[in-house]
Amino acid sequence: MRLKKFYSSREVISLTGLTARQLQWWDSRRLFSPAIASQRTEAGGFTERRYTTLDVLELQVLADLRRRGFSIPRLRRLLSTLRDVFSVRLYEAIGDGGLLTLFIGGDQLFARTADGQLFNLDRPTQALMMVGEELPMRPLAARERRRRRPVLRPATEGTKTRSTTKSTKDTKQRDHKEI
Repeated sequence: MRLKKFYSSREVISLTGLTARQLQWWDSRRLFSPAIASQRTEAGGFTERRYTTLDVLELQVLADLRRRGFSIPRLRRLLSTLRDVFSVRLYEAIGDGGLLTLFIGGDQLFARTADGQLFNLDRPTQALMMVGEELPMRPLAARERRRRRPVLRPATEGTKTRSTTKSTKDTKQRDHKEI
């Protein structure tokens, strides 16, 4: 990822795998707001939202957690727990070496402080005491979402390709259901 001062919504979409609708919804529900909000222009349109590099890193982690099945309320709790309990932003807990490091083990999120205390982020009020085998955990990291390329299959004789057999109405209905 080439570092820039600000990223457009389109760039964020390609880097995270999130949709434009998700970014808009997350902004309107105050889950995650851009550094520069969309503004009305004199011509009656709107400017594009702009995100900082740190915003993109956080959105990559949130998108990854979302793909793993974490709910929106759970993502909201994660962000508020990091802010209110540990006084850090998500980007400060990504990777190793900060005051706090996030780990994922199955469907559980953990935080390890610089002094070695481990917290379950669903119940962060008391450090965990580890006895016996360690939990299988890995550090939570921001990763650029790789887009899958569609597999093109050659049409066989006597069959039509997908684009000619589907009507525009069917395609619009399918696209609407996927949001």
